[in-house]
Amino acid sequence: MREYIKIETLFNRREDGSKKLIEGDFRNETVEFLKDLPWQFSEKIDGTNIQIRWDGHKVWYGGRTERASIPSHLMNKLIELFGSNDTEQLFEQKFGETEVILYGEGYGAKIQRGESYRKDVSFILFDVLIGNIWLKRESVEDIARAFGIDVVPIVLIGTLQDAVDFVKTHPKSTIGTANMEGVVGRPMVELKDRTGKRVIVKVKVKDFE
Repeated sequence: MREYIKIETLFNRREDGSKKLIEGDFRNETVEFLKDLPWQFSEKIDGTNIQIRWDGHKVWYGGRTERASIPSHLMNKLIELFGSNDTEQLFEQKFGETEVILYGEGYGAKIQRGESYRKDVSFILFDVLIGNIWLKRESVEDIARAFGIDVVPIVLIGTLQDAVDFVKTHPKSTIGTANMEGVVGRPMVELKDRTGKRVIVKVKVKDFE
């Protein structure tokens, strides 16, 4: 199992007990360097982290960590989406014996914001890792289309300040009736910082309330 990376908040927090964000005080110098370039922001879905792993021979299901348990109604849905012989053959057809991990959120009924997203439960894809390579957005969309699954929507192309301004408007989710939790931003080109960490940030609505 390979846990999904922890996505950093954009700014540092005050250490005076308030824990409020300090706007403009970036946590990562690489992110700050890229702040005025265009980034791609997808909606952050308030669900439970799920990974679907193809090990080259069969499909495995997991949560964010080894210890994470998947609710039974969500597991039933994952098996419905990925557990058939046809789906296994599609994995083999597309990826052969190459290991692939589909990262997404289980969302909907009885999960976090629940039915404000949808009345039932399902899986929505947000990232794909093949070996040590994170796929481009268009490839993620192609995989979602091939497997008949949802993919998180792109809600903004802009600078980091554009994203902060966007979440301050308290946007509605693009799915159901929920308020948007926030956005996840990536540079238009996949990058790593000087420590080898992937450059990716989250901007949450509640941090600016």
